[in-house]
Amino acid sequence: MKVFKIEIAIFLILLLGAIVFQLAKSLTSELQGSPQAAEDTHIIVLGIAQDAGYPQINCQKSCCQNLWTDKRKRKMVSSIALRDPQSKKAWLFDATPDFKDQLQLLKEGGYTLEGIFLTHAHIGHYTGLMQLGLEALVAENIPVYVLPRMKEYLENNGPWSQLVSLKNIELRLINDSIPVSLSPGVSVETELVPHRDEFSETAAFTIRTNTSSALFIPDIDKWNKWDKDINVKVQNVDLAFLDGSFYRNGEIWGRDMSLIPHPFITESMIQFSTLSAENKNKIHFIHLNHTNPLLNTSSSERKEFDKTEFKLAQEKGIYKI
Repeated sequence: MKVFKIEIAIFLILLLGAIVFQLAKSLTSELQGSPQAAEDTHIIVLGIAQDAGYPQINCQKSCCQNLWTDKRKRKMVSSIALRDPQSKKAWLFDATPDFKDQLQLLKEGGYTLEGIFLTHAHIGHYTGLMQLGLEALVAENIPVYVLPRMKEYLENNGPWSQLVSLKNIELRLINDSIPVSLSPGVSVETELVPHRDEFSETAAFTIRTNTSSALFIPDIDKWNKWDKDINVKVQNVDLAFLDGSFYRNGEIWGRDMSLIPHPFITESMIQFSTLSAENKNKIHFIHLNHTNPLLNTSSSERKEFDKTEFKLAQEKGIYKI
């Protein structure tokens, strides 16, 4: 009997050790909600859904049906913010239809909005600007960083032009591959990416601090259509928030998905298969369409994905940079 008790004790000690190890590994790799991360310059993910959100308007299919009554599982539209705890300044990347709730998250943390970087002119990425106007916040000269075609689009089309004329926003021109300095040791570099540029060009942003860097590409047509090597880009940063709109081809019922090109996550995992585990761990998929089965934590696709080295961006997750 004594030997049996000793064996049980050893088993429990080993089990406890394994649990502690996994917790430590998780905290090290993610830092979500970590007080230490929040004290350093960091990125907070404000939303992970594609432009129309999760659930998507009028969707009664299985992907969204339960979310109309269970609001806890809803996700806001893709956006991140760079926060500097020392100055309490924050810079937003994309102004989404969920802008007011995302700005409130920054306000609750004691942060002041110092500027907005826009990737492009699709509804999930700039229409939140309307909340800065005459009918809402009546903001004063909020810096909005835009590429040339995006600048022209906002200046010459209502209601956005009214934001400019009433000085609710101040458009600041950015250019491909020319860094913008935000504060000592913090900068943002812009690169053009291919993506159905009906009204504006599309930007990828690399955020750099003295110690770290993060790549933000919520929208791109396909990795092989870019004149840059995305594998090299991932290797050269510490975090990568990348387009994860669709999990696989055929995901949207009754539509030709070649007309809405994005890298399927199944394609991206093949694209990144030669990367080391360390580099795969940098990749956090964001901008997930409501049909994407990875949004459902109980789906077989999500269970298989969770066994890989890749990650999904976590809404309200905090990432040290």
